[in-house]
Amino acid sequence: MRRIFGKKKKAGPAAPKPSLDDAIAKSDGRITSLDEKIKKLNAEIRGYTQQLKRVKGAAARGIKQRAVQALKRKKMYEQQRDSLMNSNFNMEQTNFALETVKDTQTTVSAMKTAATTLAVEQKKISLDEIEDMQDDLADLMEESEEIQEMMGRSYGVAGDIDEDDLEAELAGLEEEWDAEEEADGASYLLPDAGTGEMDDVAAGGGAVPVAA
Repeated sequence: MRRIFGKKKKAGPAAPKPSLDDAIAKSDGRITSLDEKIKKLNAEIRGYTQQLKRVKGAAARGIKQRAVQALKRKKMYEQQRDSLMNSNFNMEQTNFALETVKDTQTTVSAMKTAATTLAVEQKKISLDEIEDMQDDLADLMEESEEIQEMMGRSYGVAGDIDEDDLEAELAGLEEEWDAEEEADGASYLLPDAGTGEMDDVAAGGGAVPVAA
């Protein structure tokens, strides 16, 4: 049987199904082609109208018939183009809806993965441990403040000293320092003991000379 009818050929791979993008691209090409035809017919009709202005009689009738035929073809192409544009619009809307659904599926899948990961990571965290840690930190901070307070204590200073007494003592010290400065200034004006001037003045009974 195989020798008579031959071996049955294996079916080839199935052709890929056309996508909306392919259909839209093909439709766009047809619309562009129709636009070119309409453009040429417009130029042709314009030429006929210019000729009709210059000729009369039988020649004018022939030109007019050709202009009418060109106008009919133009109307036909315009109808075909408008129909393709409407179909193209519907395909683009459908394609947009399809892409939106795909994007939504991707978003939902990503959110599910994130939710699962979040649940796993949260299980690694113990609220009791966090609360205990916060309590330990608070205790450590309190102990640190107590240590700083103890380290800042002064030794050998009475704690019951009155501030008024301290201010009075300070004022007395200022008066004492002023008196010492005045005494130092007066001693500077007196002659030095090593010159013998004091002995001469004492022996002569004269007054102590004052420097000019």
